[in-house]
Amino acid sequence: MPEFSVFFSTFLLIYAALFPIINPIGSAPLFLGLTRFQSDAQRRVLARRVAINGFFLLLGALFIGSHVLEFFGISVPAVRVAGGLVVTAFAWKLLNSGDQPDGEGAGEEDVGDGFYPLTMPLTVGPGSISVAITLGSQRPHNADLPELMLLATAALAGIAAIALTIFFCYRFADALVKALGKGGTNVLIRLSAFILLCIGIEILWNGINALLH
Repeated sequence: MPEFSVFFSTFLLIYAALFPIINPIGSAPLFLGLTRFQSDAQRRVLARRVAINGFFLLLGALFIGSHVLEFFGISVPAVRVAGGLVVTAFAWKLLNSGDQPDGEGAGEEDVGDGFYPLTMPLTVGPGSISVAITLGSQRPHNADLPELMLLATAALAGIAAIALTIFFCYRFADALVKALGKGGTNVLIRLSAFILLCIGIEILWNGINALLH
């Protein structure tokens, strides 16, 4: 029973810490806006690839992110500053984009792997990566092997649950658009882009503030 309690608390910690930052529900209209000229089959492929890419990004950040930063002498605030700039630039471009995206009329061969910008920075940005790195750096160093395996399994399950949430939110984002209509969808996309712009500036400011102190 104590093992189950540790597993569940770790799983809940990982999921609850990452979900509000990744915000797959709020990002679904942005995903649909960027892929609205793709077919339903292409969006399904992209949703699956974004979920898989996001899973491995978060997994790497959680388990080896802190070691990589230490090796290169990079601090987490520096990652936030760089990532905040990327998110801000991406959100500004999306906020001011026209109705015709660059990928209009693209065929199945032009779908790509969905990494940029759908996976990063739209879905898994510097905020979620820095949170994953922070969670990974807080693992107990005096724990025995069975406890470490239990914690690692719980963390893996938490990241897998986040990836599944991303897939389902993106896969069925068109249902939300159909309910809103074309005008409502455009308003929601612009509003989500503005919120993403604010998030990027907030991440950038937090990084600058941490560096200054």
